[in-house]
Amino acid sequence: MTVESTAARTPRRSAGTTGTKSTAGKRPTAKKSPSGEPELVQLLTPEGKRVKNSEYDKFVAGITPDELRGLYRDMVLTRRFDAEATSLQRQGELGLWASLLGQEAAQIGSGRALRDDDYVFPTYREHGVAWCRGVDPANLLGMFRGVNNGGWDPNGNNFHLYTIVIGSQTLHATGYAMGVAKDGADSAVIAYFGDGASSQGDVAESFTFSAVYNAPVVFFCQNNQWAISEPTEKQTRVPLYQRAQGYGFPGVRVDGNDVLACLAVTKWALERARSGEGPTLVEAYTYRMGAHTTSDDPTRYRHDDERAAWEAKDPILRLRRFLEASNHADEGFFAELEAESEALGRRVREAVRSMPDPDHFAIFEHAYADGHALVDEERAQFAAYQASFAEAEGGN
Repeated sequence: MTVESTAARTPRRSAGTTGTKSTAGKRPTAKKSPSGEPELVQLLTPEGKRVKNSEYDKFVAGITPDELRGLYRDMVLTRRFDAEATSLQRQGELGLWASLLGQEAAQIGSGRALRDDDYVFPTYREHGVAWCRGVDPANLLGMFRGVNNGGWDPNGNNFHLYTIVIGSQTLHATGYAMGVAKDGADSAVIAYFGDGASSQGDVAESFTFSAVYNAPVVFFCQNNQWAISEPTEKQTRVPLYQRAQGYGFPGVRVDGNDVLACLAVTKWALERARSGEGPTLVEAYTYRMGAHTTSDDPTRYRHDDERAAWEAKDPILRLRRFLEASNHADEGFFAELEAESEALGRRVREAVRSMPDPDHFAIFEHAYADGHALVDEERAQFAAYQASFAEAEGGN
């Protein structure tokens, strides 16, 4: 499958940007898709066959078999961690969990395209990107258990804390990128968000500011088809990547289940940013295989046959087929990875179960600096509610 991207002029560089114009700023041309599927950048088919692409092959031309195995390992371990977190929530160890199941290629591909000095602004589902940035998976779970506000130093990994407010991180990323440009650095910034967030005013504002100030930022939209229970077709009349055209910068749609394509397209977009060519919108066309969060029931709004169709495009199976067909991995590699996966699952379980229980009353402590009568009343009601459980247990 092939490329579909907008025809957009390159914004004029502002005084705050640095770097010289390079071929990275040239927008790849589009080709027609031979199937009825949406047109997008694809380098690996669902069957694991390599597709040549004259525009993007150069961004993965030097990839080695060891690096390909590394991408596969990243996706497998990220999925294992994600499954363990879902199970821990079901067991009452976490208050909530937002699964990335099905989106591993979009996150690992884009995450491995980043340089150490690039800065990441995630939402709350970028567990694969966090893995690529060296954030300990156990640290992600403290927030979902309610015992910390993030658990890692954002500046230690150039990976910002998770953002729950939908779409606000795109503004943070744009402002940070404007600062990067004014500082004269040649690093780039990437902001992750979903198809639902693309309907937020914050995202529209970030597009405007980044275009006008030619900020070195990549907007990476994971279009997983559903904003909780709202399908994409009820959010927009045009493909999401085409929205970039109205703001004056390029947009491109990539197969979000193809880790090689996500790696290549993100590298291209980051190089544009670093060379002073301004922002890019990348729409990773993928699918949320699980629930929006563990408080959601997707069977109420989507059909099993839809999920089955996307299971056939599984990003991990796709790369495994390619590795096997290319003789880049043997059964020994897969067996070792399975053992490593199990070890990761055990470590995550032990880490969560060793965490303290959250302080149930902490939510009332910092609402007002000097206290408030209504908060005091709510605290008392909550205390009575908690005490009722102890009374019930004592009665049994």
